[in-house]
Amino acid sequence: MENRLIIYNIKTIYTSINKPPVRGKLMSEVEVINNPYIVIENDKIIKISTGDYKVDKTPKTKIYDANQKIMIPGLVDSHTHLVFGGSREHEFSKKIAGVPYLDILAEGGGILNTVKATKKASFEELYNKAKKSLDEMLLFGVTSVEVKSGYGLDLETEIKQLKVAKELNKNHQIDIYSTYLGAHALPKEYKNKRNEYVQKVVDDLEIIKQEKLADYVDVFCETGVFNAKETKSILSAAKKLGFKLRVHTDEIDSIGGTKVSIDLKAKTIDHLMAITDEDITALSKSNTIANLLPSTSFFLNKEYAPARKLIDSGVALAISSDYNPGSTPSENFQLTMQISGNKLMMLPEEILTAATINPAYSLDISKKIGSIEEGKIADLLLLDCNNLDYFIYHYGINHTYSVFKNGKLVVDKRRIVGE
Repeated sequence: MENRLIIYNIKTIYTSINKPPVRGKLMSEVEVINNPYIVIENDKIIKISTGDYKVDKTPKTKIYDANQKIMIPGLVDSHTHLVFGGSREHEFSKKIAGVPYLDILAEGGGILNTVKATKKASFEELYNKAKKSLDEMLLFGVTSVEVKSGYGLDLETEIKQLKVAKELNKNHQIDIYSTYLGAHALPKEYKNKRNEYVQKVVDDLEIIKQEKLADYVDVFCETGVFNAKETKSILSAAKKLGFKLRVHTDEIDSIGGTKVSIDLKAKTIDHLMAITDEDITALSKSNTIANLLPSTSFFLNKEYAPARKLIDSGVALAISSDYNPGSTPSENFQLTMQISGNKLMMLPEEILTAATINPAYSLDISKKIGSIEEGKIADLLLLDCNNLDYFIYHYGINHTYSVFKNGKLVVDKRRIVGE
């Protein structure tokens, strides 16, 4: 007998069902199903219907009363820096005083500060710290997450970060997709030896691949970090080894990173606050996802990425938290979605698409998750709201009622269960 679960008394289901990448105006097209119930066998949705759920019961069927809550797909956070040591609250006053991030970095702060703490931390310390954050993310409805290294800047510590992520993926309810970000910053000892460090990152790719520690490679292509030529060198080598690509670029200045990313068919281009009109046009003709990180702009008091211009130009958008110790020290992905409404001027339906099916596409898992459809895995989020608009409108709180991961109840009434 298959394990069967029926979720009934759902007020409304909201889900994008357009084929990803969902771009432009199609991002606002969301299917709305009123008074439905869902039948799950093992981990998959086998039926979405309305009417009397009792016809689908078997003697061993479990039932879950949704209590007239609304349902959306489990959230997909496709840009995080989950595994790190220490914290950076001592830099907060400098940020408030208006000290530029690149100046803080030049003083040994920023990424380099976290690198030092991450090198010092044990595997167990990093694991426990990251698990605590994953638990918070789960409580906010995140069921899949991308996790970058990048706080080692040496092979030993980068591998330590990636092994922590791999172990968490085995043990935690949230699915983790790992990215190697050895080119996150230039270590102090390589200040006058840039070419040597770029070659070192390229050489280390083979070891990361052999040990199966990551599926993606990322580079921070930005003023003061890695230029477009260096980015192309690293990403081209990664692509030859079979890695998929994700790129930080256009956060502060536009220096050619977007063109390199599109040419190499990167899965995502992330940040994009400084993207040019020419690059927007090129991006709209590609299948690369524009992955916007509005919580970073919020925390750093920076300008926001031009979401409306991107959408109106036919680009496919995702939004992500960018959870990290320096520019987004918050696991609240729901707040990221709400900032997307208030500051990026995105519609609730566009936000839903950008937090579910499009980031799932960028992680090559959209055939399994990212929308509520028969045949897909039951990653589901019940929200204590009357409608989708209210979820985005009422900001700053946790609207989660319950979370289902792989067809199992993992959060019930804002409490983690099943550990």
